[in-house]
Amino acid sequence: MEPVAAPPGPQHLVAQQLLAVALQRHKLPAADWHEEWNGLAPFDASARPVLEYLLTAGFLEQDSGIYFIGEQAEKRFGRRHFMDLTASFTAPPQFTVLHGRTEIGHTDPALLVEEREGPLRLLLAGRSWHVTYVDWRRHRVFVEAAESGGVAKWQTGTVRGLSYRLAQAMREVLLGADPAVGLTRRAQAGLVELRETEGRFTHPEATLITRNGGDVRWWTWAGFRANATLTAWLADAVDPLQRPADSYVRLRHDLTQEEWAQARSKPRKEELPQVSAAAVRGLKFSAALPDDLAISVLAARLADTDGADAVLSERTRWESEPV
Repeated sequence: MEPVAAPPGPQHLVAQQLLAVALQRHKLPAADWHEEWNGLAPFDASARPVLEYLLTAGFLEQDSGIYFIGEQAEKRFGRRHFMDLTASFTAPPQFTVLHGRTEIGHTDPALLVEEREGPLRLLLAGRSWHVTYVDWRRHRVFVEAAESGGVAKWQTGTVRGLSYRLAQAMREVLLGADPAVGLTRRAQAGLVELRETEGRFTHPEATLITRNGGDVRWWTWAGFRANATLTAWLADAVDPLQRPADSYVRLRHDLTQEEWAQARSKPRKEELPQVSAAAVRGLKFSAALPDDLAISVLAARLADTDGADAVLSERTRWESEPV
């Protein structure tokens, strides 16, 4: 379990709230619109750029000192009586898993479309199930019992990947710390195997940089967001084509130790992680924000500066040789 913290940059919800109030009240006073929220942040002066964009882009229109829903809001959010506008969060579809007529549970559809070798098997209700048929129209999955090989996966609406705290806990376990929980024989055997395989990428006093041919990896064990932040901060040293991972950052194949030392001594901390166009489209109400603001909202949510700083404060070892 991890603490829940409000994400930074709620400008897309500011846009949604401005439109929702205009829709509900049929008008929003132009002179004191912010009084609807008692002038509290983020509905203070910081919301002005969002309001101006809504007016410029036609989501809101103004007449005689009154704001009201504009043509673009009707086109973009007007379907099904503005349901897309009045719902701040939309849950992804789930598929019901059935063994005969018995409902086993639910699964994420992303697991059903992943490319994998062999038969598709799910891990649900404490055991493995072999998928025999998927009814895509009715969102149902039919299964038969299997001995092993089941896979579980759940998508969320938040940034994907592990947090710094969780990734660091994994590192500690690989280094020998035993979880304070009871483990099954299967889990105990799996833990021994992981310590033999993944454990070689950990060190109790430093982060490791390993080289395997042209594959150079910095094993930070910092989580997705911190690694994405480090990728932005150390742009001259990292592989520009990589996708951030939970446990490592891929470095340039020709990076020297001298270049590495120079890059990490002067991290560009003003830089934020890069955001893809697909990610912007996935931000609810991003259509009601200018592109640069939508990108900055996501970049701020993707960054983990505390985790990145913590990693940079550690010593680094190139394989077995300290830097």
